[in-house]
Parts: sequence; structure tokens; C-alpha cells
Amino acid sequence: MSIMLLILLQLLVLVSCAPPRCDPGFRGYCKPTVEEKPKCTDVMLSYCDDMSYTQNMFPNILNHKTREDAEGSAEYLLLSVVEALLGGECNPDVRMLGCSVMAPRCEKEKVLKPCRTTCEAVRKRCSHAFDGIEMAWPYFLDCDRFFVSDEEGCYDPLEGLRAEQNEEEVDGMETPPEYRDDMIKFNHHTNAQMISILKKTEEKCEDIARTYSIGRSTEGTELLVIEFSRNPGEHELLEPEMKYVGNMHGNEVLGRELLILLAQHMCSEYLLGNERIQTIINTTRIHILPCMNPDGHDLAVSGLQDNNYSEDEEEGPRYDSSNVGRNNAQNIDLNRNFPDLTSIAYSRRRQRRYRTDHIPIPDSYWFGKVAPETYAVMKWIRSIPFVLSANFHGGDLVVSYPYDLSKHPLQRNMLSPTPDAKVFKLLARTYANAHESMSTSSARCGSSHGVSEKGTVNGAQWSSIAGSMQDFNYLHTNCFEVTVELGCEKFPAEDELFNGWHENFEALLTFMEAAHRGIKGIVKDEDGNTVKGAQISVRGIRHDVTTAENGDYWRLLTPGVHIVTASAPGYAKAIKKVHLPGHMHTAGRVDFLLKKAELEPGNQEEEDSIPPMGSYDRFDPYNQYERYTLMADVSQNRPESAKKPWWWSYFILPEGPEPTWLLKHH
Repeated sequence: MSIMLLILLQLLVLVSCAPPRCDPGFRGYCKPTVEEKPKCTDVMLSYCDDMSYTQNMFPNILNHKTREDAEGSAEYLLLSVVEALLGGECNPDVRMLGCSVMAPRCEKEKVLKPCRTTCEAVRKRCSHAFDGIEMAWPYFLDCDRFFVSDEEGCYDPLEGLRAEQNEEEVDGMETPPEYRDDMIKFNHHTNAQMISILKKTEEKCEDIARTYSIGRSTEGTELLVIEFSRNPGEHELLEPEMKYVGNMHGNEVLGRELLILLAQHMCSEYLLGNERIQTIINTTRIHILPCMNPDGHDLAVSGLQDNNYSEDEEEGPRYDSSNVGRNNAQNIDLNRNFPDLTSIAYSRRRQRRYRTDHIPIPDSYWFGKVAPETYAVMKWIRSIPFVLSANFHGGDLVVSYPYDLSKHPLQRNMLSPTPDAKVFKLLARTYANAHESMSTSSARCGSSHGVSEKGTVNGAQWSSIAGSMQDFNYLHTNCFEVTVELGCEKFPAEDELFNGWHENFEALLTFMEAAHRGIKGIVKDEDGNTVKGAQISVRGIRHDVTTAENGDYWRLLTPGVHIVTASAPGYAKAIKKVHLPGHMHTAGRVDFLLKKAELEPGNQEEEDSIPPMGSYDRFDPYNQYERYTLMADVSQNRPESAKKPWWWSYFILPEGPEPTWLLKHH
């Protein structure tokens, strides 16, 4: 009983010591806590004061409680610098889209959410700009998370901006814009920026442009091609296909930048009605690979930054043209990594009817170290019926044509022309003569000046190498490729890019037009069916081309009289005499009709006696593709290095969490 009494006393003491309960009937005890409901307030965020509405509400959609919380966030910091980060691109679209989340529209004490359709349109148009600086699309611009549909009562956050744009369009209707060189930025581009520009160009000119990947580099960077055509993605009958390849050596960058500029220029000029550009694109399918060696380019840039200043600071920036970044990430020189088919062609020279076209890749090649970049380009070259190509290098000022490997027994430098030497000289002169200074003697530089002739040189006479890309193009496919050396400075300073563009601009266009030289046609049988793989031979030139899938062909030739033959197994040969007048810049149409014929046992083609080198269609017999794909996937998924992007430090706030949502690969 005493124990129970003690417990009751303790409880009474506790109750008496407790604070008095709030009671409206007794004044002075306490006041009840009243939570104020959020109200619409004037927009106070300075970077959001040009929105089409005047009131917002806190907490906002990101749950920032007050204006101070919002202004002190990494999200708001991003909006304040997004124009500078993206170089003025997509501004103020991205900023206004972000403001619609951070300072949401408020009406009748109720928050209105922005429209998802507007967000999706901005993201489609602007995500490439973020890719260009290697930044992730901001999480608070997640269209599915923070934006709603029209049915849910959304509003367009860019409404005011669109009204201003419409007014500007009306004001400028009488004076249509004209192309100006200063609309193009003459600066070096990272791999991400390059890909962003190509995809943005594709979007701007979607009716005539398409980007596609041919594979990935050793480190997993996409090898992206942009194509221009009247019907991108399709091979059109009798339309020649040509390609430009840049940055094969990672530290030779002018070609890379020229091709990025060329893609932008062709898109803009086509839209502005430039008749020459429209004719080129409407009659030619053009493929541009600005960078074949993105990993080497990254190394070259790193080496440049490390050696950018000399010991004497008064001398200013010093651009290093060493071999840092020349090779790929496996330290392979890509222009020595293709199959050496030239040696095979030389070994056949003693045979009376040897061939120098469509030489198969020997199986022994696959036992060596084949770079992923080389593999991707070989597969690309085989998959499209290219007619013409140029590969851009640096270190000299000259156009080199095949063969690259000398026919000298000891492979010493020696003039080693192909059966198409006249055609190659014409193609090389086409570029050199259209260049502002390449064909003049005063412009010579580098080691070619002793053997070059008016800006052109035979590769083997200049510097004999095996496994080059231009020799592979010629000996394995229908494609005629030359190598353009763009100048002695491999990594020119940015202020030199403008001059490089104007020196090469006319040559780039003129060389594209050269794809229409010679003859073209279709080979059919008596039933009207096209004949795939028929051989087109020219008397006196021991190098044939073959018809594509649809039976069409293109044969680059010099002006003059030519005897042309079409043949295919099971058909009698068809022969025509062709006269190509001088100054003819469009291909002559020469069709062939093949009649069925029985092949007599005693009349086997002499080339059948050539020791077999494996089937032409036998590509990648040891399935290297899977290994390269796996290598690229591993490179893509490898842990992020400790090195952060250049802009990272600007977003680290005192005592705040790291904004890892800005990182693309976190």
C-alpha cells in the first residue's frame, strides 16, 4: 500500500511541474501554434525576373523553403552561369525552363507547373550543348518529374520568349540572313563538343543530314560520321558516294577542325539557298568522319597543355608539334595498321593478267594487333560503295597519292605509281590547285619539297610505308583515296584556324565535285535484272571496279578515249568505246547489257591460277568484332577518374553536398 502511495505522489509532482496546457479561457498561459499557408509572392530571383508571370511561391517545386535557400543552391548557380557555360547556346531557354521549377508560377495561392511538352522540346534541342561540356542534363529539368501535361493544367514557361522571337521574325522578314564566316566559331573542340556540333547540325538540317556511328575507339569514344545527301541514309542509284576522314593521327588536328567547320557550313549554306552547295548535296552522298583517333587527340591536347608555355614567359604560348598523341591508346599508328595489300599486288606483277583490285585480306593479318579504330573504318569502307576519298594529315603541305609502299626490293623510297597513276595525279592536282597556296613553290614546307611537283607527290617516292589507309582503299575496294597534308604545323593555334579554313575551303568543295569525273552506268542482263559484282575494265589500266548492289558503278577516268568492258561470270563480255572530252565535270553515262554465255572448260580466266588468298567476303574470320565491342564497353563503364571537368570547382558550395548530378558518368 505504501509503495502504491509513493508512486501516486510522484505522478502528482510530475503533473504539477508540467507546463500548463494552452487554453483560450486563461490568458497568458500560451499561444497556439498557427502554421501560415504558403502565399503567392513577387518573383525576387534576379535571374528569373523576365518570366511571363510576376508571382511565385515558396517552398518551390524543389522544396527550397525560402528565396534565400533557392539563391544559395547549386541549381540556381547553374542558371546564373548557364549562358557562359554553353557559350550562349540555348539561352535563355534553359534558364527560363529552370526558373519555372525554382520560381514556379503562382496564381490564386496555387502553384502551376510548367508543360512537359516545352521541356521535351528544349531538351531535344539543347542536350547536345551539355554533352559538349561533358555535363549531365540537370536533374531539376527532368521532364517527367517536374513538368506536367496539358490536361493537368500546365503553362508554357517560354511564352514570353516566343512572343519576342515572333516580333523579331516579323521585323527581319525583309532582310533574310546571309551566311558569314564569323557565325562559325574558329576554335579547337573536345571530342564531346565535336559530337555535340555534329548532332546539332543533323537536327538543324534533318532533311539532308544524318549522323551515324561506325564503332568506338579503344577508350570507348564514338567514331561519329555525319552524312549529307538528298535522301540521307539511302544509296541512290547512280549517285556517287565520297568520304572525308580527319585526325587519323591524334596530334594532327587541322583536318579535324576543317571537317567540323565544313559540316556546319554545308548545312547553313544549303538552307540559305547556295546553289553550288545544294547541287553538291543533291547529286552526291557525302560522308564526313572528322576524327578517326579521338583517344590520340585527347593525349595530344594533354601534351599541349603540359608544354603550352616556354621557360621564357615573354615568348607567350608555345604550341608543341611533337608526336604526343599521334598513335591511338594502344600506341598503334593507325596509318600503318591496315592490311598490307600492296606487297601482294607487287608479288603478282610477273603474272600476265594480274589484278590490283578487290584483293582479299589475308588471314595472317588477323593474327597481328588490329586497332578497334582500324577495324571500324575497314568495315565502313567495305559497307558503302565509295568512289572517292581524302584523308587529312599535318606536318607538310602536299597531296600524296598511292602507292604508299615502295616497289623497291628493300622498300627504299622510290616512285611507285598505281595502274591509275593518271587519275590519281588528276585528283591530287584538283585539291592542290584549288588550295590557296599548296601548288606554289613558295608554299613548300616539310620533307616533301625535294620530290613533290606543284603540291603533289607519290607516297612511296616521298616516304615508303606499309599498311596505309589509302593503299587499302584502292586495292581492296572501288574507292580512290588521296592523303592531304594541310601544313607543317600539326597543332596550329586557334587564331590560325581562320586562315586554314579560307586556304582549304574551295579545295574541299572542288574535291567533292571530282567524284563526278569519268563514267557511270548500270549493268543489266537480258531479262532487265541488274547484275551485282560485274567487273568494269578499262583497256590499259589493270585495275577494275565492280558494280554495287543495284548494278550501278562509277569509274573515275581522265579525259580521252577509253575502251571499257563489262563482264560477269556466266555472261559474254560487252565492250564500248568511250570519248571523254576535256573540261567535262559530270560523269558520262555508259550502261551495259550482258548476254548469257556458256563458259567453256578450256577458257578459264587466267587469274584463276593465282594462288588463292581467301575469299573477298571472308572478313574477320576470327570474330574480332566481339572482342572490340567488349573492349569498348569496358572502357565506357570503367570507374570515373578522380579528375573532374573544368567547371566542377565552381559548383562546390561551402558546407553543401557535392552536386554530383552535374556529372555525366557518376
